[in-house]
Amino acid sequence: MVTITGKGNKTRRCPLWENTTKLLLNIVSGKSQEDPVFLNRLGGPITRFGIYEMITRYAEQIESYVPSIKRKRVSPHTIRHTTATHLLQSGVDINTIRAWLGHVSVDTTNIYAELNMEMKAKALDTCAVSIPKKSSKLWTEDKDLMSFLDSL
Repeated sequence: MVTITGKGNKTRRCPLWENTTKLLLNIVSGKSQEDPVFLNRLGGPITRFGIYEMITRYAEQIESYVPSIKRKRVSPHTIRHTTATHLLQSGVDINTIRAWLGHVSVDTTNIYAELNMEMKAKALDTCAVSIPKKSSKLWTEDKDLMSFLDSL
């Protein structure tokens, strides 16, 4: 588990993947639980603005590999929105995503969790109705049916 203090001093506890935990152990060894894990260049805790600057810098660095990123505004909020969308696409229920994002109301989470066309198509496929092919022959030409009717 990791404790994250975010916007408005909201504190959240989040689970970590085992691999992430192993990587973070190197960073946190010798620190107390109250010490910040990620520091800025001055040795203080990294701020929201510092995270924003880091993301902006990395977005600029990948422009030659992903030219379409030049037309987009990449921010921490973009990553938050994208994560919520990927969680929803992976089948995580909206209430779990709400709790993860720290929203009080699921209505707020619905803004992040937009359905894309692929998800809509899959949803449509789950309730598809199969209609049997129509026979090209008339009912009067069906020998079995006519025999049955004659037997009545």
